[in-house]
Amino acid sequence: MIFNPASLLNRLGEFEKNTDKPDRYVIALSGGLDSTVLAAALAATRDLHGMALFAVHVDHQLQPESVAWSRHCRELAGRLGIEIVVETVDVDPTSGSGLEAAARAARYTALATHVRPGDWLLSAHHRDDQAETLLLNLMRGSGPAGLAAIGAMNPFAGGWLLRPLIDVPRAALEKFAAETKLVWLEDPSNEDRRFDRNYLRHEILPSLEARWPDVVARLSRSAELAGESASLLEDLANFDLRAVGDRPERIDIDGLVRLTRARQGNLLRHALRRAGLPLPGAARLAAVLDQLVPAKEDAQPVVSWPGAEMRRYRGKLYALPASDDALLEDGLELGSAPLALGRFMGSLELSPGAPRGLSGEVLAHGLTVQYRHGGEKIRPIIQGHTRKLKKLMQEIGIVPWMRERVPLIYAGERLVAVADLWIAADAASEPGTAILWHGKPALH
Repeated sequence: MIFNPASLLNRLGEFEKNTDKPDRYVIALSGGLDSTVLAAALAATRDLHGMALFAVHVDHQLQPESVAWSRHCRELAGRLGIEIVVETVDVDPTSGSGLEAAARAARYTALATHVRPGDWLLSAHHRDDQAETLLLNLMRGSGPAGLAAIGAMNPFAGGWLLRPLIDVPRAALEKFAAETKLVWLEDPSNEDRRFDRNYLRHEILPSLEARWPDVVARLSRSAELAGESASLLEDLANFDLRAVGDRPERIDIDGLVRLTRARQGNLLRHALRRAGLPLPGAARLAAVLDQLVPAKEDAQPVVSWPGAEMRRYRGKLYALPASDDALLEDGLELGSAPLALGRFMGSLELSPGAPRGLSGEVLAHGLTVQYRHGGEKIRPIIQGHTRKLKKLMQEIGIVPWMRERVPLIYAGERLVAVADLWIAADAASEPGTAILWHGKPALH
C-alpha cells in the first residue's frame, strides 16, 4: 500500500459520508514520523480540502528533551503554515493505571480543550499501531470492543476523533517522508522494552513477521472484524436498554432478568459506558449479576470497583460514580452564573420569570448551597405544614445514597428550597425565580 496526499484526501472524504464536513482539522502533532507526515500532507493539499489547520502539541514533561521537542513542533508548524498551540501537562505515574495510560489520559484531556463542536481531531495512528493495540488488548483479556483496537472514527469533545492513517502501514509513511525530505523526532523511550507496547513492537512482532510476513495486515483485519462484532453488540445493548427503561444509570431488574446471562453482561457494560463510568472486571460484573440482582427488596447491597459502583433499590439497579468521586462542598454561593456541584452532580442555575419560584426578597439575602446534616425541616408550597426533609425524601422514593447529596438552598440560616424539588412556602412568589438542576443524577 502506498501513501500520498491524494490517498489521504480520499480517506477524509469517506469520513464525510458519516458526518458533516468539519469546520477545522485539528492535528495531534507529536513531532514523530506519523503526525509529521499527516501535517505535511494536509498542508500540501489545503487548496483542495479548504479546511483551516490547527495543531496541538502536548508536552508530557517526561523526557529531558521535551522542551526541544515543543520547539521543533512550533518550527515545523511554522514552516507548514499551520497555527499551533503547545500544552504542558503533568502526568501522575502513581495513578495506578501505569505511566503509559496516565500519559495518554493527560494527552487526550489537553487535546479536548482545543476541540470545538464541528472540529475533526486528526490522530496519526497507523496500521502497525493497530496491530500492537490488538495484541496488547489480547494480553489484557479484552472482549470484542477491546479487540476492535483503535477505532477509525469516534465522537470526541463535541467533535470527532478521526484516524485517517489507520489502514496505512508505517513503511508507507517512512517512504513518503524520505521522498519529501521530512524531518521528524525519535522518542528514545520508544526503545525501552519495559513498556508493554515497545516490548511487543521490538520483540514479539518481528518474530511473528518472520513466520507470517503479512501478520500486521492480518491483525488489522481481525481488529476490523472485531469492530463489526462490537458494533452489533452495541446495537443489541441499545435494544435491550430501551426494554429496561432506556436510562443507562437506572436499570429495571425485572426486565434485566428476562435476558440471557450474556445479554445481561453486554447490557450492563453498555449502560456503564453510556453513563461515562469505568467498566468493571469480569469478577465484579459477575458479582453484580450474582449478588445485587437477586438481593432481597429490603437489602441495600453495593458492588464497587475503581471509579464506579452499582447499587440496588426498589427493583432497580443504579450505576453510580464511586462514593468519594462526588465530593460535596458546603457554603458555595448560588448567584447569576450556573454553579457546578462537582463531578457527576451537575449544576444549579437560577431562572427568573418562572410562573412560581423564589421571591425577590429571598434572593436579596443571597443564596448558598449546603447539604444535609440531619434534622432539616421545610414547609413546601404544596404542603400544609412543616415536614422533616428526611421523611419527604422517603415519600417520593429518593434513593438512600442520594439523600445526603441533594443540594439545599439557604438564604442566610433559612432553608428556602431543596434543589429543584421543593420551595418553602414562605420563600415563594408568583412569578418568581425557579431553580434548575442541570445534569441531575438519578434520584429515583
